[in-house]
Amino acid sequence: MAGHSKWAQIKRQKGAADIKRGAIFTKLAREITIAAKTGLPDPEHNFRLRLAIQHARENNMPAENIERAIKRATGATDGAELHEVMYEGYGPGGAALLVQAMTDNRNRTVAEVRSTLTRAGGSLGEAGSVAWQFKNLGVITLSVNGRDPDEVALEAIEAGADDAKVEGDEVIAYTDPAQLEAVKAALEAANHRVLHAEVAMVPATPITLDEKDSEALIRLIERLEELDDVQQVFTNAELDEAVLSKLG
Repeated sequence: MAGHSKWAQIKRQKGAADIKRGAIFTKLAREITIAAKTGLPDPEHNFRLRLAIQHARENNMPAENIERAIKRATGATDGAELHEVMYEGYGPGGAALLVQAMTDNRNRTVAEVRSTLTRAGGSLGEAGSVAWQFKNLGVITLSVNGRDPDEVALEAIEAGADDAKVEGDEVIAYTDPAQLEAVKAALEAANHRVLHAEVAMVPATPITLDEKDSEALIRLIERLEELDDVQQVFTNAELDEAVLSKLG
């Protein structure tokens, strides 16, 4: 979607700053725990766990933290049981929002999410109210690395991606979630620089917001992602490039 690449760049830069206060380690550890819990605790046989561990290493998370997060999933260490939940709601300009959270207390988390949305002029929706506007896809972000972006996009499709779009100096390739690992491996084998790979909720039909609503929505997403239990937030809004550049 338009604006995805720029917003992703800003979030990666923000993530580098988050490392200093340890906030990102908590979110990474929870993803590892859930991944190990929902599949096998062995990354060799659990792609979601492999991807979670890769993201943790990319953010310089200590190996002992990774091991502890896996052990928590198997009950080998103390800690309340985590649950993966997805909240649906609306933000400024009527933008649809999916808020992915991992929590050991659903009542606390839903109250925090609802309060954050309400203070920003948004609202919490019922289950299914906005999820239908998104597709669950594998998303691979590639650096064009000085090459013709259109050629890189074509090569991504040849590597097995279902679609690929040029966004500035990056190419965003979309895959079936089950094919994410294979396509990523094929691209790396072809010497493409993969900046990031994840399974994400991608809007089927993005909406356009004006500058005022774009800025308000970005601020809301930042506040939501600062909540301890929130892992990430997805929106169907095409965020204004001028606002993204200013805030970045």
